[in-house]
Amino acid sequence: MVDKNRVLLEVNNLKVSFDTYAGEVQAVRGVTFHVNKGETLAIVGESGCGKSVTSQSIMKLIPMPPGRIKEGSIKFDGRELTKLTDKQMESVRGSEIGMIFQDPMTSLNPTMKVGKQIMEGLIKHQKLNKKEAKEKAIEMLKLVGIPTPEKRVDQYPHEFSGGMRQRAMIAIALACNPKLLIADEPTTALDVTIQAQILDLMRDLQEKLDTAIILITHDLGVVADIANRVAVMYAGVIVETGTLDEIFYNPQHPYTWGLLQSVPRLDTKNKERLVPIEGTPPDLFSPPKGCPFAARCEHAMRICKEEFPEKTQVSDNHYVHCWLQHEMAPKVENPVAERREG
Repeated sequence: MVDKNRVLLEVNNLKVSFDTYAGEVQAVRGVTFHVNKGETLAIVGESGCGKSVTSQSIMKLIPMPPGRIKEGSIKFDGRELTKLTDKQMESVRGSEIGMIFQDPMTSLNPTMKVGKQIMEGLIKHQKLNKKEAKEKAIEMLKLVGIPTPEKRVDQYPHEFSGGMRQRAMIAIALACNPKLLIADEPTTALDVTIQAQILDLMRDLQEKLDTAIILITHDLGVVADIANRVAVMYAGVIVETGTLDEIFYNPQHPYTWGLLQSVPRLDTKNKERLVPIEGTPPDLFSPPKGCPFAARCEHAMRICKEEFPEKTQVSDNHYVHCWLQHEMAPKVENPVAERREG
C-alpha cells in the first residue's frame, strides 16, 4: 500500500537498455518500486540482475550512449528526474541524493586530499567558503567515526585503510544532508567486523538525519541487519517485494525461496546442506517472454514460459509476480516457511 504523503522516490515501469556491437542488452525491463521518507529499501538479487543499473539510472549516471532510458518515470520529491538536463541533475546529485559506490578506492580521487573531496560538494551546493567547508569536512569525518579528523582531513585516500575509505565515501555522500542515500554494495570489499561497523554507522546516521536509503546488495545478511522493505530482482525485473519479515519468513516466489535456502543460518542443524539455485540467469540480449526464472524453477508450468505473470497482492505491502499464485495453479509447499517451522 503506497502512502503518497510519505513517498520520496517513485520509479515506474523503468526500462534501461545498452546498445552493443552484438545487439541490445535489456538490462532493466519495467521496474516499479517506491521509497518512503526515512526508510531503507534493499534491492537484492544475483550479480547482473540489473540492481546497479537501476540505481545509476536514478542518479542519471549510466553512460549514454551506449546506455539509454527507453521508457519509464523516476519521480523524486515530486520532480521527474528523467526530464532534467545534465546541469539540473548536477544540482540534485550530492545535495538531495547521495551515493556510496562499491569500491571506495576507485571512487575516491587518489590525487586529491580526502577533506577537499568532502569540501567540493559543500562549496558547490551549500555555498560555504573554504574555511567553513573545511570545518564541516572535519565534522563529517568525526561523524562517520574517523579518529583524529583534524589530521585525516589533509591526507590522501591511499593513507586510509579500506574501512576508513568507505567511511570517507559515506562522509562525502552525506555532507549536504541528502534526503536519499543510494548505497551500492557498500560493504562488499570489507571484512565482517568492519562491515558490521559500516552498517551500524549507516543506521545511526539515518536516525540522526532521517535519510532514506536504497541498499543495493546480494548479501541477505546485510539486508536482515538494516532493511525495512525488500525488492527481489531477477533478470532485469522485480519478481517480489515486501517488508523484511514478509520476504524472509513468508516469501512467495521460487527465486526468493532459492536465495534464502542458499544462505547459511545460525540455527541450521549440523551438516544440513545448503541448496544452490541450479542453472544460470537468462541472456538479456533476448530475454524470455514469460517468467525469467522459469528455466531454473522446478515448479515451472507451461504458462510460465509463455507469459509474464501478473502482479499478485499477498498483503498490504507484499506483491509477487508468479503463476503459482493463480487459483488454477497446483498447490506448492513453501520450503522457507517449512524450514523456519522445522
